[in-house]
Amino acid sequence: MIECRVLTSTDADFSHCAAIRLEVFVGEQRVPPEEELDDLDAEAVHVLARVDGTPAGTGRLILQDEETARIGRMAVLKAQRGTGIGAAILERLTDEARRRGIRRLTLSGQLHAIPFYERFGFTAHGDVFLDAGIEHRNMDREIG
Repeated sequence: MIECRVLTSTDADFSHCAAIRLEVFVGEQRVPPEEELDDLDAEAVHVLARVDGTPAGTGRLILQDEETARIGRMAVLKAQRGTGIGAAILERLTDEARRRGIRRLTLSGQLHAIPFYERFGFTAHGDVFLDAGIEHRNMDREIG
């Protein structure tokens, strides 16, 4: 069973979110560690996904203004990919955004992940750009 819990960076469970991000982004994708954990973590709403009590994935939501929020740092441990955890995290972040009155979600999707986000109504736009040496495109979705 997948359980997705909303938390802040001051919650003790945030250490699991950080560990997952470091394993996926720094360990697998070679993102410089100093770029992964950032000042935005303090203001973000985080989701920690657990499978049968074991941390398996994470994502965060950053409120940009009264109507817009940005999803980021979506990561699922390699052994758990393809099991619905990413979908559960994205749905929980979207629900939390709606609960806060957000009407529009944005994100920067890695090129390989664009089809995943498109399944949830996100549309890619603009040119491909590099973030931490990885190709991305901006995406957005209306939820209001």
